[in-house]
Amino acid sequence: MTTFISPEEAVSKIKSGHRIFVHGAAATPSFLLGALESYLEENPSISGLEFIHLHTMGKPFYLKPEFKDRTRVANLFVGENVRKDLNYASIDYLPCFLSEIPQLFRLKKRPLDVALIHVSPPDAHGFVSLGTSVDIARAAVESAPIVIAQVNERMPRVLGDGLVHVSKISAMVKSDDPIYESKPTILTPEELRIGEHVASLIEHGA
Repeated sequence: MTTFISPEEAVSKIKSGHRIFVHGAAATPSFLLGALESYLEENPSISGLEFIHLHTMGKPFYLKPEFKDRTRVANLFVGENVRKDLNYASIDYLPCFLSEIPQLFRLKKRPLDVALIHVSPPDAHGFVSLGTSVDIARAAVESAPIVIAQVNERMPRVLGDGLVHVSKISAMVKSDDPIYESKPTILTPEELRIGEHVASLIEHGA
């Protein structure tokens, strides 16, 4: 039987000095991040947290000025939502090939304490899916001693190497938040002309 706990109880596992992986892109665990923000507001003694991730969606609370002395951010990919806040002091960019990032976690070059992930509900065998964003999240789950999962019926169940057994998860929180979606880009007339020009340079059958 799957046991869910409150988001407040789940994020209370996070302590001062922890390095926290945040699941990215459409799988950004916004419900858990909201609970963590409230938890930190109620517990001002907790500090020295480092958040590490690829690009995330939404505006991360840990970029707010009121948290600047308590949190650090190590971006493995600088997304639009953090780009203007990048100061290379409390908000930094850690350049690394995507294929090499899992080794940062597994070889403890950048050891993790906590992984916040966003997953599908468990199947009959107890496996959840990392859904839309497996990328480096698999290595994070394998490396972090504390794994906190936002479990969402809306998260697509994707097969392959993105399945995680509930025995690896320290705490599960139920959520039905909508999954983030990228808005389609509307091309300008200039961009369309550029595309047409490039296409005209490509020989038929190339």
